[in-house]
Amino acid sequence: MAKQTRTRVKKQATFITAVAPLVSMIILLSFGYGFFHIKAEVLMLLSAAIAAIIAYGLGYSWTEIQSSVIDKIAKTMPTMLILIVVGLLIGTWMIGGTIPMMIFYGLKLINPQFIIVTAFVVTAFVSLCTGTSFGSTGTIGVAIMGIAASMNAPLVIVAGAVISGAYFGDKISPLSDSTNLAPIAAGAELYEHIRHLFWTTLPGVFICLVIYTIVGLNLNVSSGTNERNIMLVQDSIEKLFHMNFLILIPIIIVLSGAILKKPTIPVMLLSGSLAIGNAVVIQGYSLQDACLAAVSGFSADMLPKTIHLTTSLANLLERGGMTSMLSIVLICFCAYGFAGALDVSNSLNVVLNKLLHVIKTGGQLIVTAIFSTNLIVMVTSNGALSELLPGEMFRDSFVKYGLEPKNLSRTVEDAGTMIEPLIPWTAAGVYMAGTLGVPTLGYLPWAILCYTGMIFALLYAVTGIGVARITPKSRFYEEFQERNLPDQSLTDSTPKENLE
Repeated sequence: MAKQTRTRVKKQATFITAVAPLVSMIILLSFGYGFFHIKAEVLMLLSAAIAAIIAYGLGYSWTEIQSSVIDKIAKTMPTMLILIVVGLLIGTWMIGGTIPMMIFYGLKLINPQFIIVTAFVVTAFVSLCTGTSFGSTGTIGVAIMGIAASMNAPLVIVAGAVISGAYFGDKISPLSDSTNLAPIAAGAELYEHIRHLFWTTLPGVFICLVIYTIVGLNLNVSSGTNERNIMLVQDSIEKLFHMNFLILIPIIIVLSGAILKKPTIPVMLLSGSLAIGNAVVIQGYSLQDACLAAVSGFSADMLPKTIHLTTSLANLLERGGMTSMLSIVLICFCAYGFAGALDVSNSLNVVLNKLLHVIKTGGQLIVTAIFSTNLIVMVTSNGALSELLPGEMFRDSFVKYGLEPKNLSRTVEDAGTMIEPLIPWTAAGVYMAGTLGVPTLGYLPWAILCYTGMIFALLYAVTGIGVARITPKSRFYEEFQERNLPDQSLTDSTPKENLE
């Protein structure tokens, strides 16, 4: 007699069962990571196990939970591939002389008193051109950190300025994935989204310029000892690497590829391949060492036996390689394991829907969207999910309350994209800390642009300044009328001047 397969009955997650994995994750990370310094990967796996147990108790099979986890990880593979290629790029740019050349001329051109504000401006320009915070941090950011280390400048402050600049482009550039994703999720248009971001971004840029300049002018980084250290680093780099315009071509390729909107990975691989050629032809390294630098990073062991690096210079040059990104990829796998286990029971939507019942005004809706986006980026450790999920959840409510969807797209950028590098266990937080060599909590206070946007967003939500309302001229006017609230009319909710 054939054995019958028992069909499990699925139950809808209640608010308690939906919020339990989130609370568990927050407690585990807050105490385990924050106080006991337990590896975030282990804590995320424990959180995933709790979410999976709850999902299993709701009637979902292990096969369904596993499929959800695999689906989440599969969707992030392009991002993980980019991470690995960025490691290759850093290693090849180092052995090919590209990053050393930037450090060499940066030491000549950058005034030590303005190293912090220069770090912000230069990285902002590169990220605006490339649309990538990871790429700009891993290339020009690494070079600037090298210059700062040579000047004995405070690395936590310089790292904060680099990250602020890197995320300026990630937030504003039309080439950025997050800048394109946010308006898609919220139902806005790309360039109206970018223009609306100026409300929360430009004040932050002004604050960055002022604070970084003032702090820099009060730093004692131009003493005779530092000048001798700078000259020593310059002399050492000049002896180790041949300066040639050709070694800047890998940078030009990456910038050109971004401007022309070419696929990211092929452009980076082409740049890395040319950097390997530079290492062999111009710098005189063997092909084996150049390829090894792409995989494991540049090492002092690749230098002639007669050359000995100082410890500080070795720390500056020995970096990069695809293997340097494996720890970041690992934490991504663990984070998405939790997200997949949570997603199978639709728990996150249950929690967010509960929040909508207590909202009375448009300002409260914006504030709720801000903190919900914060929650999602902390829970999922992923900036893209922190844009997609609130966009899907709050878009209709924004229109219902007479708010243009571009308010929502701006909100998920300010509270999701920009906050991600400030959270130690996210992929962005781990990447920035690992790439720049500064702990996340160390650079956090100085990554000013990353949190001023959310501060201004909260201020605007309370005051109504910078909040675009739906007017009869809006393309969302008919939809607003269809979703018209009995206690709210367009006349009552629209200010005299519609702020773009």
